[in-house]
Amino acid sequence: MTKCMAIDPGPVTQTPSAKPETPRAPSSEVWAGLTEPERARWIERLEPMPDSERFAPESDWHIEAVRTSEDSLDAFFRKRGRGVYIGRSITVYHAEERRFAPDLFVVNDVEGRRRSVWNVLAEGRGLDFALEVHWGGDKRKDAERNLLWFARLGIPEYFIFDARRTVLHGWHLAEPCDRTYTRIVPQGGRWPVRSLGLELGLWEGQPRWYDGVGMVPLTRELSLNDALERLQEAEAERDEATAWATAAEAELERLRAELGHTRGTH
Repeated sequence: MTKCMAIDPGPVTQTPSAKPETPRAPSSEVWAGLTEPERARWIERLEPMPDSERFAPESDWHIEAVRTSEDSLDAFFRKRGRGVYIGRSITVYHAEERRFAPDLFVVNDVEGRRRSVWNVLAEGRGLDFALEVHWGGDKRKDAERNLLWFARLGIPEYFIFDARRTVLHGWHLAEPCDRTYTRIVPQGGRWPVRSLGLELGLWEGQPRWYDGVGMVPLTRELSLNDALERLQEAEAERDEATAWATAAEAELERLRAELGHTRGTH
C-alpha cells in the first residue's frame, strides 16, 4: 500500500451551537494507542446517521439509479468471488471527520458481510469509490464541497449522476498521493473506474457498469440469461434426441428393406 504524507486540514474552530455535536471517530494516533476494549467502546458510540442528517431520495429515478448500480456490482463481484463491500447510504466514519453517507460506495479486498456503519479506523481501509445521485436542490452545493473533501480523504474515485439531466460526471486521484481530483474523460461514452477494473456509462437513462465483454447484467438479467441458456440446452438435447431417433428409424427401415430383399432372393 502506498504511504502518503498526511495533510494538515488546518485548525478546527468551535462555533457555539444549540445542537449537540455529532459523534466523530478519534484521531489515528489516539486509535493506535487504544486497547481492544477501549476500541470496542468507541465502535459502539459510532452509530448510523439519523434520518434528520440524511438527504432523503429525491425521486424514483434517484432510488432506481442507486439500486441498479449496486445490484449489478454485487452480481459481478459475487460471480468472481472477489471480496468487496458495497455500501448504500451507509454511514462512514473517518478519523476526526464529520460522518457522511454516500448514496453508494465500494471498498476493495474486504469481507462483504453486513455492517451498520463503515469505520475506516476499525476496518483498516477507506473508500475506493463513491457515487452520489442528484436530482436537484442543495446537493449541488454539496458536490462542490465534496470534490474538495473526498479528495482530501483520499477516496480514489468520485462520481456524480445528475438524474434530472441524465448526465454523469467522474473524478479521480491521478496519483495515489494526490489530494486534488482530476476530471475523468469518458472514452466512447464510458468512464474508466480504475479502482474496480470496470467502466461506468449510461444506458436508458441509468448508470450501468461495463467490463471487458460488455454491459454487466443485473441480477434479474442474470436469471433471465440462465433460464435462456437452460432452454437452449434443453432444445439442443431435444434436437439431438430427435436426430438420433430419425437416424435410428432410417437404419431400421434400411435393415427391414435389406431383410426383405434377402428373403425375396431365396
